[in-house]
Amino acid sequence: MPYSLQKKIKQFSLGLLICLLFMAAAISTLGLRDQIVMADVVVVPGNTVNPDGKPSERLRGRLDVAMHLFAAQKCKAILVSGGVGEEGHDEAAIMKKYLVDHGVPDAAVFTDNQGVTTFATAKNTAALMREKNWKTTMLASQFFHIARFQLAMKKYGVETVGHVHSTHYEVRDAYSLAREVVAYFEYTFSNPQTQ
Repeated sequence: MPYSLQKKIKQFSLGLLICLLFMAAAISTLGLRDQIVMADVVVVPGNTVNPDGKPSERLRGRLDVAMHLFAAQKCKAILVSGGVGEEGHDEAAIMKKYLVDHGVPDAAVFTDNQGVTTFATAKNTAALMREKNWKTTMLASQFFHIARFQLAMKKYGVETVGHVHSTHYEVRDAYSLAREVVAYFEYTFSNPQTQ
């Protein structure tokens, strides 16, 4: 391989790495800077439910921050969204039970058991918001998920006025952040209406 071609490949690779690191920093900064404002509903996406039917620590972290927003009267309702996981549990039903068991009124928790992807959660949120005549949302998720979650909501016309991140951190968050950089680009150029 000619030296000039090797040099160009190295320069391109370095440029790509810098771009990816910049994106990871931007995603982290957005997700870690909570924007807590009044909203009609807080949307919580699903995550792993343990084999015993209890929310994983990661999922509890999301639910706990949503619960705090509700207790602080920053929202009228909480929408929990998820599918049926590998363990065979309905994530949304488990999430609602957790919230109700911790003092959130049953009537204030809405479920979406078809939220198998971030786009699906956004689509179903938009439909519920039209039905309830809600105008604004806040999002509650892991810090690395907030940027893509907001993007998905925007593609379905949902106004996201704020967000809050879970304070549950894991070593695998570094991997999840790297994955989110790629997923954000994918969502940027995706038209969810055609999927």
